[in-house]
Amino acid sequence: MLEQLLHIDTEILLAINGWHAPWADTLMWIISAKETWIPLYVLLIGLLVWRYRKPAPTPVKWLQKVPACMVMILMIVLAVGAADFIASGILKDWVARPRPTRVPELEGVLHLVNGYKSGQYGFASSHAANTMACGLLFSMIWRNKIATAGLMLWVALNCYSRMYLGVHYPTDIIGGLLLGVLVAVVAYQVLRLLGVVDCRCCVDDVVERSNCKDV
Repeated sequence: MLEQLLHIDTEILLAINGWHAPWADTLMWIISAKETWIPLYVLLIGLLVWRYRKPAPTPVKWLQKVPACMVMILMIVLAVGAADFIASGILKDWVARPRPTRVPELEGVLHLVNGYKSGQYGFASSHAANTMACGLLFSMIWRNKIATAGLMLWVALNCYSRMYLGVHYPTDIIGGLLLGVLVAVVAYQVLRLLGVVDCRCCVDDVVERSNCKDV
């Protein structure tokens, strides 16, 4: 059963990696690069600062004068850091599953872009874990269907690019996504316990604030 699942895993990877073109190589290389998304991170931070610049009515005294956006941004950074540490610092060495690019049987079969092979082990994908933790946590805070759809598309593109480049099996990606979801949910629950989310009082908008019982 396990061998059959691993075979299917490899076949899906080869199907994704096997469809390639020069323009797609360039596009997937750019999508996979973390530096590509710095403008997106700046945008997300800017949106949080713009909407949540007021302190939240938190029961935690030392947070009562801190803008809610600062707590949210810090929690997103911590969530991404935790997802990355668990995926790359713990799971990869513990599971010790070689990346497809490190499997001798796949040498010469995989299409490599710029000779890129990445590290030794691949489970779980830190790209999948990090982007999902960031995208999902922001989506739960922001609560906008269009923003959520856009961020999930961003997550999907990152995941696809890693398989296209041949450095992750689909199950590596699935493991990373599940880890990202878990971290994001835990981080959001912490924000709820702190009283930073689920209240419109910290929104810098007259209409929103007028409907808040705490104003």
